[in-house]
Amino acid sequence: MSRKIRYGMVGGGRGAFIGGVHRIAANMDGQIELVCGAFSSSPKKSKASGRDFFLPARRCYGTFEEMIEREAALPAEERMDFVSIVTPNHMHFPPAKMALENGFHVLSDKPATFSLKEAKALEKLIKKSKCLYGLTHNYTGYPLVKEARHMVATGKLGKIRKVVVEYPQGWLATRLELTGQKQAGWRTDPKRSGAAGCIGDIGTHAENLAEYITGLKIKELAADLTAFVSGRKLDDDGNVLLRFRDGGFFALAPRPRLLHAAPLVAQELRRDRCGQGHLLAVGAVV
Repeated sequence: MSRKIRYGMVGGGRGAFIGGVHRIAANMDGQIELVCGAFSSSPKKSKASGRDFFLPARRCYGTFEEMIEREAALPAEERMDFVSIVTPNHMHFPPAKMALENGFHVLSDKPATFSLKEAKALEKLIKKSKCLYGLTHNYTGYPLVKEARHMVATGKLGKIRKVVVEYPQGWLATRLELTGQKQAGWRTDPKRSGAAGCIGDIGTHAENLAEYITGLKIKELAADLTAFVSGRKLDDDGNVLLRFRDGGFFALAPRPRLLHAAPLVAQELRRDRCGQGHLLAVGAVV
């Protein structure tokens, strides 16, 4: 391709959390550029956010519907190539659906949809549109995760017998959502987060790391979900026992425990020999 790939963003405006992370990542290799967006459910905030990113006013839209409709009408050499969706969970499917129906590729935060019904509808839309659809799991991009995957794949750890994944996240220890904190608010609200709390928000990262690093696929599981904080409607702790398809391996993952953790991300790889088997431990702390 003789030009940069152009994208439009849904969500990720002023006061958002993950949108900025995606924009930074997109800028790293200089091959992708943000050309438009509907950055907030508030049209005023969306357009103000667009100004923050130095976008022309005509490409700062009040709603994702307006963005997709107007971008589709632009000449091919000007319009966006794909849509990046960085909204709360309940707003993942609507813009993805409209983008695919209008011929735009989609890169969405997880989860793909709010419900199983939406997921099945999305699968049909992707096949019908023949557009690309991607789901982001950001931890796979970390160098130490790549190294851990390589060590497993090349046999440096021997035969993997057990995998332990933990993801502590400190803010869950208190009812932060009552303070007006935006991220805590939607993540603990079933109407916006969905059926799962921490197990869907960070437990999915633990699951993704377990499969990505080992190359194994989950066959079955048994889960115990808990809400320790009084009055909280969704789980704030989870323990899941997994069984992998290949070779009858077992894994205990993830355990998003209620800990006050340091503000950093850490990946840990241990080699605990027991005969010819090994224990692979991976941790993500924020």
